[in-house]
Amino acid sequence: MAKRTFDLLLASFGLLLFAPLMTVIALAIRLDSPGPVFFRQQRVGRHGALFRIHKFRTMVVDAPERGPPLTVGDDARITRMGRFLRARRLDELPQLIDVIKGDMSLVGPRPELPRFVALYPDALRERVLAVRPGLTDPAALAYLDEGDRLARAADPEREYVDVLMPAKLRASADYAASASLGSDLRVLARTLVLLCGGGSR
Repeated sequence: MAKRTFDLLLASFGLLLFAPLMTVIALAIRLDSPGPVFFRQQRVGRHGALFRIHKFRTMVVDAPERGPPLTVGDDARITRMGRFLRARRLDELPQLIDVIKGDMSLVGPRPELPRFVALYPDALRERVLAVRPGLTDPAALAYLDEGDRLARAADPEREYVDVLMPAKLRASADYAASASLGSDLRVLARTLVLLCGGGSR
């Protein structure tokens, strides 16, 4: 209950604080390329419940038909505005809406696509999905350069499934087992510091 109250208060404050910036971003996206401002995609939430995540659109509208589900390095599907947003992770700001709705938390394992969750080992799946997914967590911070790592791989999706995803899962499961308001505040503080540099998936 305390974590949910914490999420609601901070997410509501964040939406009010960033509303002018988000309005400017929305206008820039519309001017930069044809298509909607927001990108919505089905992700797996707490206890396996499906929800639609909100992000600012950073790719061309037909990106899913033009390539893999993973964004790798200097992906040609990313728009000019999209590169700017991803470099600073500003594309994630609309997920404050998902936090207020209760689909996400400020801190928690990053929500994954159903096709990848189906590959989770049973023990780790239960632990990671026991908490709401979040905007950030220790695993997300450790792999801010994920797109560049995948770009260097001969088979990016295999590298993600066999190497990156298991490592992130273990870190997320460890977080879920020991999370507290204090640890969440530390993760949020680290996120703000690191994202003065940044990256996104």
